[in-house]
Amino acid sequence: MKVLGCIIAGGKSSRMGRDKALMEWRGKPLIKHVAERLSPQVECLIINANSDIEQFAFLNFAVIADRLEITTPVAGLHAALSYAAEQGFDAVLTAPCDSPLLPIDLRERLQGPGAAIAVSSGQPHYLTGFWPVSTVALFEPSTLYRVMDFADAAKARQVQWSALGFDPFTNINTPEDLASLLQIP
Repeated sequence: MKVLGCIIAGGKSSRMGRDKALMEWRGKPLIKHVAERLSPQVECLIINANSDIEQFAFLNFAVIADRLEITTPVAGLHAALSYAAEQGFDAVLTAPCDSPLLPIDLRERLQGPGAAIAVSSGQPHYLTGFWPVSTVALFEPSTLYRVMDFADAAKARQVQWSALGFDPFTNINTPEDLASLLQIP
């Protein structure tokens, strides 16, 4: 199975006050941590972003913009699935740009029959998912504005992870979240 990885970095980072993808943790931007954990698990990795794409040039991955005029992360998921279909991939493994602790067995555990999303501590992580390319058809006609609704339409399985000392799907949305991340050994 040929799987495309996509880091969703198309948001405005409004709760953070600046682009969280480029905020540093342990000497590297958050998005670089995500790329390092996701890229070994896929055949090709891309970034979904709508702002200045040159800011991601240091990663050496293709950057694709949203294709739908929806201002939610579901637009990034649609862009990734559309790109994957055009490039001959079978599925897309997605993760948000602000989850630097992603498990290194993400694909292994999510890949299977149909779509799947990660769950930890009872919390679904809708942007951290495995999506067969065929699910792009669910966008026609588009009435889906939230990734949660898309996951429901795709009948995504929920795959549970244990949080041993830290949640592997911790994401950074506020300065307080970043401060908490700094406490993780």
